[in-house]
Amino acid sequence: MALFFFVAIFSVKAQETVSFTLEDIVERAKTQSPAALRADTRRENMYWGYRFHLSNYNPQLRLSGTVPSYRQEFSNVIQPDGTVEFREIRQNLMDLELGLQQEIAATGATISVNSSTNRFDNFLTGEGQPTTRWSGVPVNVRLYQPIFAFNPLKWDKMIEPLLYEESKRTFVEDMENISERVTNYFFNFLVAQVNLDIATKNLKNSEEILKIERGRYNIGTTYEDKLLQVELQVLQAKQDVAGARLDMESSSLVLKSFIGLNETINLSLELPGEIPEFEVNVDEALQYAFQNRSDATQFERERLQADESVAQARGQRFQMGLNASYGYNNAAFAFGEIFTDPNTQALVSLNFGVPVLDWGRNKARMSRAKANQKLINYEVDQAIINFEQEIFTMVKNFEMLRERLEITQLSDEVADKRYEIAFKRYQSGNVTITDLNIAQQEKDKNRREYVQSLRDFWTAYYELRKSTLYDFENRQLLYIPEEE
Repeated sequence: MALFFFVAIFSVKAQETVSFTLEDIVERAKTQSPAALRADTRRENMYWGYRFHLSNYNPQLRLSGTVPSYRQEFSNVIQPDGTVEFREIRQNLMDLELGLQQEIAATGATISVNSSTNRFDNFLTGEGQPTTRWSGVPVNVRLYQPIFAFNPLKWDKMIEPLLYEESKRTFVEDMENISERVTNYFFNFLVAQVNLDIATKNLKNSEEILKIERGRYNIGTTYEDKLLQVELQVLQAKQDVAGARLDMESSSLVLKSFIGLNETINLSLELPGEIPEFEVNVDEALQYAFQNRSDATQFERERLQADESVAQARGQRFQMGLNASYGYNNAAFAFGEIFTDPNTQALVSLNFGVPVLDWGRNKARMSRAKANQKLINYEVDQAIINFEQEIFTMVKNFEMLRERLEITQLSDEVADKRYEIAFKRYQSGNVTITDLNIAQQEKDKNRREYVQSLRDFWTAYYELRKSTLYDFENRQLLYIPEEE
């Protein structure tokens, strides 16, 4: 008995029906869908990539070394007279260096302050000779300065913030894209639900008509061919119900999978009622699109990256770099002695490499970079024109869809009322079954056109939000640059 009660409760829960509006579905998709979680993960990835970029401009404290480096072997040792002696060696070398390094973005230089020590152990020394020796650099300052070279830090400082800004705007666009996608899935299901509702009502009406025709046939006021025609309509209505139910189940699974909803829950969608009333000005839409969209930031970034490629090609013409180091060093038999009265250590070198004859290699590299820069500028200019046309077309299309929605809504109401009147007149014998079928077809057609108009309007609504990152209904920005 208890088992039966448990199964009954489980069955009720399994058949639980939950009703959703379009706003409910969109909100759930933006917070709980796998697509939203992926978008949030991409945003987090870009955030930490930007944090990594910022760390390049901060000091880096590094500890490096080799502990230990042990060798036991016979090694060939060249003697003063040029001969070779094979000597056994058994040695250990350890070295450690602690350095504070800073990159200088303005010039591309690297400056560091370092301290290092080395320990050498010779395990085959003679009696009375020290086994261990120490050497070290208590402190020194090193500078490496590339000259006439490409400076990646300078360009990264301009490009990486744009990439990060672009990623933040892309995240908001992804959220609005999810809204647009789930709106399509919502209406796929809603259309199937409406079709099932239409098919169910048509079946009920067809069965009612069949009863009327059978009654008329029995009293001799109608013919058998009309009765058979109605019977065929009933059979067709049953097929329509089965097909509509299958379509609804299929679209239901797609919607529930996208929003991360339990498959055992039965969905019931509500037809969107209130249509938001707001005006969309083309110039205003363009302003918000260029202000908020990632495309606008992308245009600027692509131009900068083209300039960067030219600067990189120019920096490869020849190589020149200044190395300088100043500090103190010492050697001793005890660790503490290397810090006592150390010697001055100064190193300066200027390295360069200039191609004397490169057979036009440098010219070709520069020309290719400049040609690519010109191409990107052309493409960006064209993309801006296309961008403006896209927004213009979108706004105009949205206005037309609103007008169409009002017309189809009225047509749906009129066609539904006409069918009710025609059905009553058919029951009283004042309308033929052919006229009734025409009224039914008009009713179904206008109902579907109304639902399609709703679909087109709301899809365009969320597309407009995605394309401008602006909520025209509530008059507020969907992306605020100051927010992280």
